[in-house]
Amino acid sequence: MSLKTFTAALIAGASLIAAPAFAEDVKIGVTPGPHAQIMEQVKPIFEAKGHTLEILEFSDYVIPNEALSTGDLTANSFQHQPYLDNQIADRGYKIETVAVTVNFPIAVYSDKFEKFEDLPEGAKIGLPNDPTNGGRVLLLLESAGLIKLKEGVGTKASVIDVIENPKNVQFLEIDAAQLARTLPDLDAAGINTNYAEDAGLDPVNGSILRESPTGPYVNVIAVRSEDKDLQWVKDLVASYHNDEIKAFIETEFKGSILAGW
Repeated sequence: MSLKTFTAALIAGASLIAAPAFAEDVKIGVTPGPHAQIMEQVKPIFEAKGHTLEILEFSDYVIPNEALSTGDLTANSFQHQPYLDNQIADRGYKIETVAVTVNFPIAVYSDKFEKFEDLPEGAKIGLPNDPTNGGRVLLLLESAGLIKLKEGVGTKASVIDVIENPKNVQFLEIDAAQLARTLPDLDAAGINTNYAEDAGLDPVNGSILRESPTGPYVNVIAVRSEDKDLQWVKDLVASYHNDEIKAFIETEFKGSILAGW
């Protein structure tokens, strides 16, 4: 073997040794706003482990799970566990949670009233039109004494479960991504924090009613069931559950979004 050939072989061997054994090109689906912002901070930490991360934004809550199920995405990070559970039950997805991420306490906003108790008789209140988040807002309204729901409906509460409505408020079920835009046409609306932040609303100081930060609604990273034990999944979770990411969440969102780990 010539010296030149021997040297080339050494270089090739060194390259193989240096290459990560389980490198993965990951496509992760997120919603615009905080989920996307946080994932941009996760990206360099994850890529330092030898992988690549492409962040794809979706404007609704349906496509990211469908795209993950069909293989168009490798993971997603946009939803809480009750919503994922509902999607799996309804659509049969083989998708599993691999990590918790952040908690977005949902809140009620109004352009017309400064206090929740000022909502008038017959007020028009917007709700997310997906079952889990719509039920979440109804539970929040019940906790504030505005309505009463059938006993035991829990997070799957819907408008038909309202059994007492002393102010005769009207509920309008609207796509979650559109609620902030329609707020001027409503008396109030329950808006998910990621969409509220994206619309320039202040969840801490600008809402008239806010959910307790504790509860079942911590958001999650989901992958296909067949992938859950792969090395890149472990690396993605470790990259997210990083002190730098927790510090970013605390500094950037100032209490409107809370680390869930």
